[in-house]
Amino acid sequence: MRASLIQIAVNEDETVEARRVRAAALVREQAGADLVVLPELWTTGAFAFEEFDAAAEPLRGPTYEAMAKAASDTGVWLHAGSVPERGPDGRLYNTSLVFSPAGDLTASYRKIHRFGFDKGEAVLMGAGREPVTVRLPDTTLGVATCYDLRFPELFRSLVDAGAEILVVPAGWPERRRAHWTLLAQARAVENQAFVLACGTAGTHAGVPQAGHSIVVDPWGEVLAQAGADEEVLTVEFDPVKVARTREQFPALKDRVLGLEPPRG
Repeated sequence: MRASLIQIAVNEDETVEARRVRAAALVREQAGADLVVLPELWTTGAFAFEEFDAAAEPLRGPTYEAMAKAASDTGVWLHAGSVPERGPDGRLYNTSLVFSPAGDLTASYRKIHRFGFDKGEAVLMGAGREPVTVRLPDTTLGVATCYDLRFPELFRSLVDAGAEILVVPAGWPERRRAHWTLLAQARAVENQAFVLACGTAGTHAGVPQAGHSIVVDPWGEVLAQAGADEEVLTVEFDPVKVARTREQFPALKDRVLGLEPPRG
């Protein structure tokens, strides 16, 4: 499998529409990839809280249209990162979109763990409720977003649902970059799965972004990692390594907690 993580820069001097056009062009440049991934809230910036309401769009809005066409034009599976979605209930959600090579929306995921500690995203956006997996021809993706990376129980539920590749778009701040790398490797090792974590470059509302998108294999080995600036990180790997690793070192079979409801 060949995957390309587009670590797009989000800066205030570029309009949302201009960035949407540029992101679509970057997707089209990845012809030959099997999977392309964009970061979290790349249309606005993950820390541009004041922009969420004005920039919110319906699920099948302008970003959906642009990304569906980019996926079908290029013939790739596309995890289009996330957008500020305005749901039918009027609430905002941090929603990821996954498209097939035909440009069909195969899954959407509303971020479950909202960041902000009673401010920012945590109060401006509603929470998702359901873990989401996406079946590809030869493997299954588990979908999570940014702050979700700190909650291992979500990833274990994705693995229980069959996930072998854990895809994490993010808008992770530079000041906690060490956590980004550490947690990506931890989620890979404990779940014996590939982790593809795609961050943004640039600065969102005065918050410098970590960049350093990363691909980690089921043993925790870093296969590739980007730098701090905008770039496309491309890596080839064999999804069969997940089953092989789980067979060679069957730690998941020794699980005790979380498999049955408590008694009494």
